[in-house]
Amino acid sequence: MQVILIKDVDKLGLRGDVVDVARGYARNYLLPRQLAEVATPARVRELERVEAQRALHEAKSAEQAQEIAEVLGKTVLRFEVKSGPTGSLFGSVTPSDIADEIWRTRKVRVDRRKIDTDPIKRIGRFAITVALFEDVTVEVKTLVVPEGGELPPEEELAAIEAAEAAEAAAVEAAAEAEHARAEEAIAEVIEEEEEEEEEEEELEEPPATEEAESDVEAAPAAGNPAEDDAA
Repeated sequence: MQVILIKDVDKLGLRGDVVDVARGYARNYLLPRQLAEVATPARVRELERVEAQRALHEAKSAEQAQEIAEVLGKTVLRFEVKSGPTGSLFGSVTPSDIADEIWRTRKVRVDRRKIDTDPIKRIGRFAITVALFEDVTVEVKTLVVPEGGELPPEEELAAIEAAEAAEAAAVEAAAEAEHARAEEAIAEVIEEEEEEEEEEEELEEPPATEEAESDVEAAPAAGNPAEDDAA
């Protein structure tokens, strides 16, 4: 079935894209989480109308792109977002958010797929590269600030980020150590099971001495040719 993405969805598309997905994936995941809506003919026509209007305001030549680059180079985008005490966002600022904010503030359309950034997941000051036309790019200053507040000094931001990175590294190291211990325990269990199997096989096999005695006892029973001749 066709749905319209309400938010950017990794490996599926960006907000506003009309995509084909399995009905179960839509009804069990995308729709309940408000990541998409059903693509009715009326909504698709509305999206196409809005996109056509915006297309009138995008660069159609290198000269226009240079003019737009001059404007965007002086622009500072600002996003106020909910964040935790360490600066991590409850959500993210996506290329679609950046494209929409450029449109809102400057009435300039840029291709969301030509905004060179991963989703931003922490507060900070960013320079986002945007491709406007062939060989024409611009860096757009972007501020991601905590809701109802302001950004701390750069040194404090760097210290918070470094502390968070160190904590993440410690968690990862602990996870790797736990994984190594688990693999070692599994290896020991496998080794013990193999040893037990070997011991069971040895118990099931008859001893070599008993086989030899059986052969000796069987020989007279077969009869002695010399004694038979004498008889």
